[in-house]
Amino acid sequence: MGASKSGLKGMGIVVVTLMAFAYSAKASTGILLPLLIFADILAVSYYNRHAKWKYLLRFLPWMIGGVIVGAIIGKDLPEEIFKRGMAIIILISVVIMFSWEKIDKNQIPHTLWFAGTTGFTAGFTTMIGNLAGAFSNIFFLALKIPKNEFIGTAAWLYFIVNLFKLPFHVFSWETITLESLKTDLYLLPAVVIGFLVGIRVVKYFEEKQYRNFILIMTAFGALVMLLK
Repeated sequence: MGASKSGLKGMGIVVVTLMAFAYSAKASTGILLPLLIFADILAVSYYNRHAKWKYLLRFLPWMIGGVIVGAIIGKDLPEEIFKRGMAIIILISVVIMFSWEKIDKNQIPHTLWFAGTTGFTAGFTTMIGNLAGAFSNIFFLALKIPKNEFIGTAAWLYFIVNLFKLPFHVFSWETITLESLKTDLYLLPAVVIGFLVGIRVVKYFEEKQYRNFILIMTAFGALVMLLK
């Protein structure tokens, strides 16, 4: 998770998949959220100067709406349906991320309906499975903003939205408990190490090949989760 927030694209979706295997699908979302917030703090601290609030504020309200709907729908979903839904979202995310290389960026719209659709979908999927990345990235691609502004703006977006999700996990879904927080405390040092290492090694990767490898492995994991 730390490496993902440092800029190693694709790692976050792997973490979500592996945690769903290690714990039940719904419980894993509650365990991951405090780790995400902690990693978001690291990312915001490092990339803060690059954030563009005018872009964030255009997307954020729609995403908040998606979170609320996701919280309502996901609250009473049976574990099996939740797991399969999460696996389908992962697979859709992988397909979208694979498609980025072939998309004509000049053809990506940036109208109000487009911001609303991608924002709502990102909010819904981040509540159901911490899987907003693929959908929110499409919106930022449409804006054609520089790389560092992309990262800085997204860092603040995820930080705000993850904080907004916190009460739903504590009081409604009850997926964040003292026991889950103990697990998080055990894992926090590794998040810090992953973030620091990721900052230093990200520039050495051939990004396209690395990302494709990560996505192929993630798609395989999602298929196993779907069929298991």
